[in-house]
Amino acid sequence: MALLAVMIWSGNFIVARAVIHDIQPFSLAFFRWLCAAVCILPFSFKKIYEERTVIIASWKYLFWTALFGITLFNTFVYIGGHYTTAINLALIGTTSSPIIAIILARIFLKEEIGLLKFAGVLLCVAGVLFLLSRGNWSNLVNFHFSTGDKWVLLGAACFAVYNIFTRKKPSGISANSFLGIIFSVGTILLIPLYIWDVLHAPPVQWSANLVYIILFLGVGSSVISYLLWNSAIEKLGAGRTAIFGNLLIIFSSIEAALILHEAFTWVHVVGMVLVFSGILLANWKMFRK
Repeated sequence: MALLAVMIWSGNFIVARAVIHDIQPFSLAFFRWLCAAVCILPFSFKKIYEERTVIIASWKYLFWTALFGITLFNTFVYIGGHYTTAINLALIGTTSSPIIAIILARIFLKEEIGLLKFAGVLLCVAGVLFLLSRGNWSNLVNFHFSTGDKWVLLGAACFAVYNIFTRKKPSGISANSFLGIIFSVGTILLIPLYIWDVLHAPPVQWSANLVYIILFLGVGSSVISYLLWNSAIEKLGAGRTAIFGNLLIIFSSIEAALILHEAFTWVHVVGMVLVFSGILLANWKMFRK
C-alpha cells in the first residue's frame, strides 16, 4: 500500500513543475483538494454523521492534521515547483521527510529506532546526498538550498508532522470519515490563499490538460493515495512507512526525464540503488515475515 501510494504521488512533483505557466500554486492546491473533497464526501458523509460525537470531540486534532497534511504540505511543493526542477522537488522532499518523521515518531510516539532501521536511513541519505552531489562528494562542500528547495523542505516537514498525527487518529473515526473531514477542512483553509491568487496573480489558463491534471491530483494523488498511505501507517508505523517515501526519487526522476526531458544520468541510477537498498535494509524484518 505504501509503495502504490508513492507511485501515484510521484506524479505530484511532475505536475508541480509542468503547470507553472498555467496556474498559480494556491489555486492549484485549492482546486486539487476541492476535487478530492467532492469525490470522497458522498462516500463518507454517512459515516461522518454516525461518528459525529467523536469527530466534534476531536476537532482540534482534525484541524491541525488538515492544516499540515492538506493545506500546507502540497502548497509548499507547488510553490517550490516555480523555482526548482521536478527531480530536485523529489530529492529534497524525500531526503528530509523520512528523517524528520522517524525523529518525531521516536519523540512523540516512542517508536523504537533499531539498528537495521537506522542503517537503512543512513543508506537512503547517502543515496540522496550522492544525487545532490552529482556523483562528486566534493560538490557537497559548496552545496546550498535554492529558494525552491527551501519551500520543498518546509513541505517535507509538514508531511512528517502529518505522519505523526495520522498515527494518533482516534479509533472512533473511520478512514473514510477521516479523509472526508481533513480534505474538506484543508480546502476551506485554502480559500483565503485562493482569493489572494485571484486578486493578485495572473488568471488560470484553463485547458483540457489542466482539467485532467486536477482530476489526477484530486482522485489519484489525494483520495486513493491517502487511503493507501494511512492504511500503511496503521500497519507499519509512521517511521517505517515514511522510509518508503524515498522511492519517490526513483519514480519522479524517471517521469521527469520522460515527460519534462530533465537530465537523467548514471548518477541518478547509482543514487537510486543506494536509496532502494536502504529501504530494504530498514524494513528487513518485515520482508522476512
